[in-house]
Amino acid sequence: MRRRRPEKRTINPDPKFNDLQVSKFMNYLLTDGKKGIAEKILYSAFDIISDKSKKDPVEVFKKALSNASPHVEVKSKRIGGATYQVPIEVPSRRQFYLASHWIIDSAQNKSGSSMSVRLANEILSASNNEGNAIKKKEDTHRMAEANKAFAHFGRGR
Repeated sequence: MRRRRPEKRTINPDPKFNDLQVSKFMNYLLTDGKKGIAEKILYSAFDIISDKSKKDPVEVFKKALSNASPHVEVKSKRIGGATYQVPIEVPSRRQFYLASHWIIDSAQNKSGSSMSVRLANEILSASNNEGNAIKKKEDTHRMAEANKAFAHFGRGR
């Protein structure tokens, strides 16, 4: 028998922009619990974004996240000894999680400049519907499209 799910923790909005999504993204960015460093990276990335695009960095950030958010993904399901990749709709919480992680990962995988510069470039390119995070989203959608035949396995539990 399964235990109950743990309740969702509430997080406080970030101090500079007073935005929950920025705060959540910052939490995904942090490593080894060093929030100060994550904060510094994200805020300097936002400064770079506002310099380059001459727009509000939070707006650019939100556009990048919405562009990189997948709407469908595939989930492995075992039916009668065979494993099928079943396309399912992605809940909004998971959309934010995946988009954030794809943006962060693609920024980390680039080499050269500092993390804040790489992150700023990745956010800017995602807001323009290009870059590795968008490519990852399109791959996910393509995979779901290819396995549309198994969609009927996804219904009912």
